[in-house]
Amino acid sequence: MKSLSRLMVPALAMAALMGSQLVQARELPDFTQLVKDSAPAVVNIATTTEIQRSSGPVFRGPNGEEMPEFFKRFFGDQLPGPGRGGVEKRSSLGSGFIISDDGYIMTNAHVIDGADEVMVRLNDRRELKAQVVGEDKKTDIALLKVKAEDLPTLPMGDSDALEVGEWVAAIGSPFGFDHSVTAGIVSAIDRTLPSDAYVPFIQTDVAINPGNSGGPLFDLDGDVVGINSQIYTRSGGFMGVSFAIPINVAMDVADKLKTDGRVDRGWLGVVIQPVSKDLAESFGLDRARGALIADLDPDGPAAAAGLKSGDIITAVDGKAVESSAYLPRMVGTSSPGDSLKLSILRDGKSQTLTAKVGHWPGSEQAHAGKASDDKQGLGVAVAELDKASLNELNLDHGVRVMEVDPQGVAAEAGISAGDVLVELNQQPLTSVQALRDVVAKLPTNRPVSLRLVRNGRPLYIALRMRADSDK
Repeated sequence: MKSLSRLMVPALAMAALMGSQLVQARELPDFTQLVKDSAPAVVNIATTTEIQRSSGPVFRGPNGEEMPEFFKRFFGDQLPGPGRGGVEKRSSLGSGFIISDDGYIMTNAHVIDGADEVMVRLNDRRELKAQVVGEDKKTDIALLKVKAEDLPTLPMGDSDALEVGEWVAAIGSPFGFDHSVTAGIVSAIDRTLPSDAYVPFIQTDVAINPGNSGGPLFDLDGDVVGINSQIYTRSGGFMGVSFAIPINVAMDVADKLKTDGRVDRGWLGVVIQPVSKDLAESFGLDRARGALIADLDPDGPAAAAGLKSGDIITAVDGKAVESSAYLPRMVGTSSPGDSLKLSILRDGKSQTLTAKVGHWPGSEQAHAGKASDDKQGLGVAVAELDKASLNELNLDHGVRVMEVDPQGVAAEAGISAGDVLVELNQQPLTSVQALRDVVAKLPTNRPVSLRLVRNGRPLYIALRMRADSDK
């Protein structure tokens, strides 16, 4: 009898383990129906761009692809390509999804950036030429339109209701493989990335790879809660950290692109910096929070509202500014002409000021001469300096950078808000208009020098205008 009992114990344990595994399996989400319902409205996007090739040899891989500089030393002269020159067509792949049955499609701006032709392949294998209705590089959203009717669409969810730990799934075309499905959980919400100040990203561990960009991120109800945009990687492939643009942000941008073809953002005209623990203590804050105004445009909305250097903005319309990274996003989502109630700390005392938001400099409505931030520019908002500021910096001329477009040429070169631009391509920058004039004549085939002053110290950097910056 004892022998029988000893045999029954492991058998019962095994049965209990199998029962536990079956229960766990039943608790795991099943995305089968979600994929069946949603896949027809997810599309593949292919772009073609014509570029002017320079002369000289080019190294190519076994499939004819141009090899990066890193690989050239390994292949050496074994894989020389034909001499360059003339026009070369380059193609790229991405994803998107249909948001209205009359042919409007949403994707990432970087998927179609600079493209001469955009083709959309539907789930039924139809290929349609798409028109770019508009793109917003600050949020990485683009809106396309194809000539078609009665197309399948996806339901939009509420990204503000997402919680960390929720299951989510992505459908896209990684490496060109159509309608690939991956799943994971929401790892974090409201992430701010260094180069994207206007987007409160959703972080997930959903596998995202090249070609997934622009595809939808779903919750378990099958509603779109985000647009897969980028990954953090050291290898070029997926490493467990993906970022999606919240659908609430994306739809707001899409509506503006559909109506106006562009997004006109609100602007305060301030240079801000983070509030460290020591700064918080020195200013009388209970903890490190808010956005410290380091400088401001004397003719900008913030100055007109009575804000000063040294003020700490702690809330906008009652919503706490937990860090300086939050402020551009909170102001940028407002429209020019809106009034914002700014809670500030000044001289250790709290007070509230009302600022009427202005147009982001460089937009069509912004007054001329205030800044340079058009498609032909560097991607910066700048303000002229008064004599006192110039004397303090020991300069005869210069313009101060107020804001930097994270997707612009200036950001690529390392220009930051607060920098004072003194000379560009050996030409003095005596005014905002002078900057515009110099930028308009910059070559696109070679780097040019920029002299600036940062934190009181002179510095030279090189920047290169993009070949497609005038498109």
